[in-house]
Amino acid sequence: MTLFSLLSPQDLLFAAAVAFLAGWVKGMVGFAMPMILVSGLSMFLPPDLAIAGLILPTLATNGVQALREGVPAAVSAIKQFRIFLMVGFVFLLLGAQVVSTVPASTFLLMIGFPVTVFALFQVLGMQLTLSEPSARVEMGIGAIAGFVGGMSGIWGPPTVAYLTALNTPKAVQMRVQGVIYGLGAVALMLAHLGSGILRAETVPFSAALIAPAMFGMWAGLQLQSRIDQALFRKVTLLVLLVAGVNLLRRGLLG
Repeated sequence: MTLFSLLSPQDLLFAAAVAFLAGWVKGMVGFAMPMILVSGLSMFLPPDLAIAGLILPTLATNGVQALREGVPAAVSAIKQFRIFLMVGFVFLLLGAQVVSTVPASTFLLMIGFPVTVFALFQVLGMQLTLSEPSARVEMGIGAIAGFVGGMSGIWGPPTVAYLTALNTPKAVQMRVQGVIYGLGAVALMLAHLGSGILRAETVPFSAALIAPAMFGMWAGLQLQSRIDQALFRKVTLLVLLVAGVNLLRRGLLG
């Protein structure tokens, strides 16, 4: 089966443009790639094909982001957020298995509302912070991010909300996000190999989006390296706010 048996050349071109945009935003703030890919691709492709399309470019870009400062730094991030990763992995697998039986809108609303409120408060200058990491909070956020991620491929907003509440430095936040999302992308790939969404017919489409996503990420990284911590936080919060509102929109309107 050829790639064009699933979609037209025009659809593939549009999909590549969406992948570039998603990569550019990810390079700049470290997240939002699955959200942009799913939202953009779902405008002209079936939801299952949109989810399949995001898996390989998400895996590739997160691998680059996680290892950008070397393996030791990535290992350190894994140790630091091991609770989040372990809980998120378990719930991601659970979410992937019920993706076709439970309305995704329910879970999108559950995560979209608190993320939107958190980002809005922060943008308005109302500081919601955690003085130090909390294992209980980390487990809760990891469970929510994993479950929604398994169902929709979107696990960035709750993760970024947690890292932002901890006031994580820009360089550390970018690395930690890469590690968390990278391992999450591996888990998502394995989960959807089992669910049947990622299969022989859809793998070529997902692979075709790797190059435009990587190029977009490179362009975004050029901009990200030029902004300071304060501006990075503001841009991150604005993207997070847009992400939260988009999750609410999808939950309410489908």
